[in-house]
Amino acid sequence: MVGKDRKVKKERDIKEGKYEGIKKDLERQKAVLLAESGEIISGGLNPGTENFPDMTDQASAETDQNFILRLREREQKLLKKIDEALERINNGTFGICESCGEEISLKRLEARPVTTLCIDCKTRQEADEKIRES
Repeated sequence: MVGKDRKVKKERDIKEGKYEGIKKDLERQKAVLLAESGEIISGGLNPGTENFPDMTDQASAETDQNFILRLREREQKLLKKIDEALERINNGTFGICESCGEEISLKRLEARPVTTLCIDCKTRQEADEKIRES
């Protein structure tokens, strides 16, 4: 029954606009990322048309292109997380930790709105990852 009560509270929070500021920030961030990706597609990422007489210049251009592609991949992952966060806001599950089911603090959500874990669960997850890596 506690889980149901928490979901009802979350739905009420959403209806009362508790997360309206976060939602607007996510939508703004999404629009900026989409606009930037449109600029890259329309003219910034076409290195195949240039011929460099110097191998060093060509290698440098390829390194730059790979760097830009890695940034684009990261931005695509962020766009996906933003869409998921907006969906959670709309369906009433935003701000609930996926691991323990407790409420994620508003302070944390404002700092990292795409988060799905409360600070305690995230700290545990990072400690577990650190142990696995060593």
